[in-house]
Amino acid sequence: MGGGGWYYVPKVWTPAGGWWPTPVAWKRNTAICAFGICVVSSMIFKVSASKERRPIAPYKHIPSQRWCKHAKEDDPSLP
Repeated sequence: MGGGGWYYVPKVWTPAGGWWPTPVAWKRNTAICAFGICVVSSMIFKVSASKERRPIAPYKHIPSQRWCKHAKEDDPSLP
């Protein structure tokens, strides 16, 4: 009854990948995931920067004022 040879595999689950921790295409999979994370992060950043408003001018400079769309409207003391 074919199906290949039999080998003993302990029934243990580990988060690191178990007995075979190196998948075949791990570099490609990692690159695809990193690219996807970068795309989603940049989309979230863009939406966040376009919606950021400060009804009261901040006491001191806030780094996000560099890329905020409405920073000069909300804080007239900016250069």
